[in-house]
Amino acid sequence: MTACLGIDTGGTFTDFVLLEPDRVRTHKVLSSPEAPEEAILLGVREMGLEQAMADGELVIVHGTTVATNAVLEGRGARTVFVTNSGLEELLLIGRQTRPALYDLCPPARAHELEPDLMLGVETRLDSGGTEVVPLTDKAIDRLVQRLRAREPEAVAINLLFSYLNDDAERRLADALEAEGLFVCRSSEVLAVAGEYERGVATWLNARLGPGVSRYIRRLDESTGAAPLSIMQSHGGTIGATAAGEQAVNLLLSGPAGGLCAARQLGDELGTDRLMTFDMGGTSTDVALIDGDFRRTLEGRVGPWPVAVPMVDMHTIGAGGGSLARLDEAGMLHVGPQSAGADPGPACYNRGGTEPTVTDANLMLGRLQPDYALGGGLELSGEAGEGAVTALAAQAGLTPEQAASGILDLANDHMAQALRVISIQKGYDPADFTLVSFGGAGGLHVCALAEALGMHRAAVPANSGVLSAQGLARAPRQRELIQALPAHADADTVQRLAITLTTTGEEQLRAEGVTDAIDSHWFVDLRYQGQSFHLDIPWDGDMTAAEAAFHEKHEQRYGHRLELPVEWVHVRVRLVARQSTTALPALTERPDGSPSARVAMAGQQDPVTVFERERLAPGQTLSGPALICEPVATTWLAPGWSLEVSTAGHLLLFRRH
Repeated sequence: MTACLGIDTGGTFTDFVLLEPDRVRTHKVLSSPEAPEEAILLGVREMGLEQAMADGELVIVHGTTVATNAVLEGRGARTVFVTNSGLEELLLIGRQTRPALYDLCPPARAHELEPDLMLGVETRLDSGGTEVVPLTDKAIDRLVQRLRAREPEAVAINLLFSYLNDDAERRLADALEAEGLFVCRSSEVLAVAGEYERGVATWLNARLGPGVSRYIRRLDESTGAAPLSIMQSHGGTIGATAAGEQAVNLLLSGPAGGLCAARQLGDELGTDRLMTFDMGGTSTDVALIDGDFRRTLEGRVGPWPVAVPMVDMHTIGAGGGSLARLDEAGMLHVGPQSAGADPGPACYNRGGTEPTVTDANLMLGRLQPDYALGGGLELSGEAGEGAVTALAAQAGLTPEQAASGILDLANDHMAQALRVISIQKGYDPADFTLVSFGGAGGLHVCALAEALGMHRAAVPANSGVLSAQGLARAPRQRELIQALPAHADADTVQRLAITLTTTGEEQLRAEGVTDAIDSHWFVDLRYQGQSFHLDIPWDGDMTAAEAAFHEKHEQRYGHRLELPVEWVHVRVRLVARQSTTALPALTERPDGSPSARVAMAGQQDPVTVFERERLAPGQTLSGPALICEPVATTWLAPGWSLEVSTAGHLLLFRRH
């Protein structure tokens, strides 16, 4: 069996998980944001996998932040936006939603949209997809001449009602591709109603495409004969070549891997109700799994609505590298600014001087300098404590009080994020198990569970690199969507679902998928007059689908309405069936004895330290205790107990 290497590039670390038939290997290196492939190749060399990669004996699945970082930092290719004449400023106008609802004079938002790069073309369809103003060769020639004068690298085409009839978009794309441009058309990127959201997705895809394509091409060339696939935002992988053409679908590439691994963990633990929080060096991602993780068409990345299918996840700027500071009034703030990979927290001893969440954990003894982090990075207790002590002096606090305040504030931010994806959507956190992963997650899991009234938590094996592990076990997948015409009947819905299924299967087969492919059909429904919809499984029965919609609306919002139901989209999810490699069970370990006892702030007696790899299956521990491993540390707080599962997962229980 060929080994599979999952690689998750984060803001601070790049994580590696190698799944072999009889073992799992993990590794971490510091990320190289300016050239992410350099950190990847460094990790491959340090793991001794260069020959296996060159011989094609390794399958690589990558979760990348290249697209996400480009959006957040306002970078991308020079892109012309093409739409119908008279609608050139569509993306500038946007929607009426405002960050401050009652601010009557909001400041103009700075963004990358340039009016001079928004062009109209003389053509028009009506709302039924019938041609009203035909697209002429003369109109196409005029557009080409105007484009040449602007010297773009990419073009986004977004015509009204093209999701019903894409002939004009196809003709424009053919003409513009002949100019050597990277061209995207909305009927291919996102075939749904809503010209603004569809336009943003198409513009982002065009703007990101050249840079993402170049990065993936460089990485693909560097990995030699090893097959390379990329995680998409909806939780399935795609071939490297196709990924470059669908850059907008990679915006949650890395975090989606963590949800895949968490769902597999639920299967192992016999529960399908999980709340996850992935705390890395720069940010924390939270999500809810109820049977399966939810997907949404209402995601946002930075200032932009991104209506392509993606995992329903809430992200905040709270991570191990989040900076702590005092404002002009002396109030403490934590994040969203981060120390990142360079220079990193002060305790990394790489030039950072400002205190971070990691420095606060070190100050309180929850991180121990004697245990190296991933990639052999050693912590400097003196540098970390010095940064926290300087902040404490400004605030008139003791260093321990300042460190505790930093952690309390970071925990409050993360607990609020977890409430957003649970309580605000009609779920009681007490009914779920809190799953913690990411390099910093285990240090905060008990505090967050207590804040939400939860009594069960889990820190999976390899929790510090769980997203990379999820990448290695993720299936090849497609998510396709098509807007429905007004008053569509069951035959129309069924016909479109079959067409999308055929298209997706052809795409997967073209990427070399030979396994059986499972298809799942959904329809998006809403009440007449509503702007937002709910997804419902589709089995061909319109009456049953509408009944399920009423029930789901009542569960989500607490009521149902006596209004007609509108049918908005049909969606198809295609998943290549594969034999998922089970993680090997723990072999017999030593007696699970502690490795040290250390003094810790706030604890009257010394706290016992355990090395995770020495814990035995079935072993139980009571807090307070520290469980250390190369890629993460878990703080078992007072009042909590844990049991080690046969696969090495730490199952936490609140004693009172």
